[in-house]
Amino acid sequence: MANSSRILLTSSLLLSMQAAACSEPVAGSEGEPSTSSTGDPDDTTTAGETPTGTSGVTADTGPSEPTPSTSSGTSTTGEDVMPEPEVWDGEKLPWEEFGRWSWVPFPDSQCRDGSSTGIWLRYGKGPGLAIFFEGGGACFNALTCANNDASFDQTWWFGWDGMGLFDADSTDNPIHDWNIVYVPYCTGDVHAGNRTDVEVPGVEGLQQFVGYRNVTAFLDRIVPTFKAAPNVLVTGVSAGGFGAGIHYDRIARAFPDARVTLLDDSGPPLPSDVLAPCLQQQWGDLWGLEDALPVDCDDCFPSAGGGLVNLARYLGEKHPKQHLGLVSSTQDVTIRFFFGYGEDECMPKTINVPAGDFEAGLVDLRDNYVAEPAGVWSTYLVGGSGDHVWTVGPQFSNTYVQGVRFVDWFADLLAGEAGHVGP
Repeated sequence: MANSSRILLTSSLLLSMQAAACSEPVAGSEGEPSTSSTGDPDDTTTAGETPTGTSGVTADTGPSEPTPSTSSGTSTTGEDVMPEPEVWDGEKLPWEEFGRWSWVPFPDSQCRDGSSTGIWLRYGKGPGLAIFFEGGGACFNALTCANNDASFDQTWWFGWDGMGLFDADSTDNPIHDWNIVYVPYCTGDVHAGNRTDVEVPGVEGLQQFVGYRNVTAFLDRIVPTFKAAPNVLVTGVSAGGFGAGIHYDRIARAFPDARVTLLDDSGPPLPSDVLAPCLQQQWGDLWGLEDALPVDCDDCFPSAGGGLVNLARYLGEKHPKQHLGLVSSTQDVTIRFFFGYGEDECMPKTINVPAGDFEAGLVDLRDNYVAEPAGVWSTYLVGGSGDHVWTVGPQFSNTYVQGVRFVDWFADLLAGEAGHVGP
């Protein structure tokens, strides 16, 4: 299955979903061989020990101070949370030659249907590590679940190899020679669920919303493999953009000596007048979303839902020496469709979030939630566009806003020099 189809809704599919929603009740490459004789990533540049790549950035300013884990292992949904380890010391990921994508299975992980998943991995010679969260919708009622993959076929060809930030040959791509971990998406919970055997009205079978638990297992092997990387990029598209933001704090704490950059592509945590509290509450009730949020982000847990926008402010305040970015179109049709389930107090869905309201929410987020501390957050808003995701296709190099090309803004973000671009 080409993975572009896992993330982007085609126009015809989106239109058919919109039509059905009117009557749908809301229910709840091959590189040079290693010079190491052992083949252990710690003995090569892939682990970031002695980076020799000529692209990318180096950690020239101090990152956030390391912070001990504050995970309590207590779930707000009444289930046990997989505890975040005090030390990430799992088995290192297997070595593979530079430039080749390899599949690493995690037999104890789960997709929404209970099948197992894993991660894709490509070693590079550059100085950084990118952790990419795949997108692909969400599952919270019969219609959305029907259009969200409940399993992951590890045999599919990596269709984005050579595209956007996965282009290993173009020096136009600032992470072309970095190590990349690709986290597939098959849990329907924006990589952030912590509930098992969940019934969703109108959906056959019990659902495993365990994205948070899966990421915990993945990180326990990713971190020791790349512990000396001076630069880490946490990114993802659509649902994966939300996942990147939700998991950013724990990844930044896991790499205390690195510059850890966030790039949320089209997963904006908008204010409650756009991303309705009732919809956020529905996600929390079904997925156990609260368990994935930082426990010291007090404003992320309002009693009536609606706290996701405060996560953006929290990240900026907690990591003032890091650099965080969001890219979105101002009229993103896909995200407006999903946020539309919160319209009219989550009554049966009839409309998308209006384009004007969505753009106003993005501006509100930029101006009132992430403006301080200055220089931490950067945004790239593509005005007048309803398109969706920017990092994985030709738009990566071909998009200009106010004379600033997106890929150049991305390079500036990695260097800590980006700013706010757009309306």
